[in-house]
Amino acid sequence: MRQMVARGESVINLGEGELDFETPDHAKAAGIAAIERGDTRYTAVGGTERLRGAIVAKFQRENGLTFGLEQVLAGVGGKQILFNALLATVGVGDEVIVPAPYWVSYPDMVHLAEGTPVILPATEDTGFKLTPDALASALTERTRWIILNSPNNPTGAVYSAEELAALLAVIAPWPKVMIMADDIYEHMVFAGTFATPAAVRPDLADRILTVNGVSKAYSMTGWRIGYAAGPRWLIDAMRVIQSQSTSNPAAMSQEAARVALTGSLDFLEERLTILRRRRDHVLTALNVCPGLRCPVPDGAFYVYVNCAGLMGGTTPDGHTLETDTDLAAYLAREAKVGVVPGSAFGLGPYLRIAYAVDDALLDEACTRITAACTRIARADAA
Repeated sequence: MRQMVARGESVINLGEGELDFETPDHAKAAGIAAIERGDTRYTAVGGTERLRGAIVAKFQRENGLTFGLEQVLAGVGGKQILFNALLATVGVGDEVIVPAPYWVSYPDMVHLAEGTPVILPATEDTGFKLTPDALASALTERTRWIILNSPNNPTGAVYSAEELAALLAVIAPWPKVMIMADDIYEHMVFAGTFATPAAVRPDLADRILTVNGVSKAYSMTGWRIGYAAGPRWLIDAMRVIQSQSTSNPAAMSQEAARVALTGSLDFLEERLTILRRRRDHVLTALNVCPGLRCPVPDGAFYVYVNCAGLMGGTTPDGHTLETDTDLAAYLAREAKVGVVPGSAFGLGPYLRIAYAVDDALLDEACTRITAACTRIARADAA
C-alpha cells in the first residue's frame, strides 16, 4: 500500500492500528517543554520516578489497583513491555497460551523467547472470546503464561468481569501459570464495562502483569511509551532485559506521557462518539455487501469482517479467491483499499478493517470495497 501511495495512486489504508486524532495539546506541550528545558539525557532504565508515580496513580484511580513504584516499568511502547516479560520468563519447553484471533506479534515474541505458542481458537460462535472449557483443556505443566487482550485486536471483543472471573478460576489452581493482561484498548469500549484481571481476582495479583500504554487512548503511537505493573520479581527481571536492549524510553516522551496520564480524559467522550458512528457506518455499508458479514464489535476500533461467502469466488481477472489473503490482495489491487487478512491474526477467513480514519475516506473505502466484492463471481451464486 505504501508503494502504491509513493506512485501517486489514490489509496485508502484501513490496515493501520492507529487513530487519526491528534495527541492532546497538553501532552504535546509537555514534550516540547521537556526538550526546551534540557530533559534530553538518559533517565532511569524503567522510567523517571515522576512518570512511574503517574502510572501508579493511574492504576489506583482508574482500575482500583495498588502498586509501589518498584512494581512499575515504562518502556519503548507496549510491544517492548510484552517482549521483555516473555524474554525474561520463557525458555525452551515453556508454553504460552494465545487465544486467536490475536495481535500478530504475540506468537512471534514467544518464538523469539524460544517458547511454544499454544493457539486456542476463539471463534465467532463465542463472540471471539476464549471459553473456560477451552482454556482448561490447554493447560499443562509446561504452561507459563496466558495472554488476555481486552478489548481485543483484531475483533473488538470485550471480556466482562464475569467472563474474566470464569477464566481466572480455571487458572487459579495452576500456581506456575502467569496472566498477561494487555489492556492497551482499555478506553475504547462501546458496550459493557472494561474489566482487568488484577481487579477481578486481587488474590492472583502476584501472578498478573497488567500492560498498558498511551498509544491508543491518547493517540500517542509515535511517542513510544508503554508501561506495566506486576510482581516485583518480574518487573526487576524485565528491567534487566531492558537495560541491555533499549535502556530508557525517550526522556521527552516520558514527560509527555506523564502529563497525559495525569490530565483529564474528558476528550474521550467526543472521540468515542465519532468512533461509534464510524463503526456503525462500516457495519451498515458492508453487511449488505454480498459475501461479507460483520459481527458487531464492542470495543477497540476494528471490524472483523467474515468473508467466508467470497471464498472460492473468481475475480474479474480470473483469479480464484482461496484465502482471505487472496481477497485482501484483490481489494488492494482492484479497490485500492488496504485491509489486513484474518489469517495474520490466526483465524480466517476474515478481514480486519480499522475504521479510525476520516469519515469521507471511510465512506469512499466502503463504497470501493462493495463495488469490488460485487464484481466477484461467487462460488455459491447458484
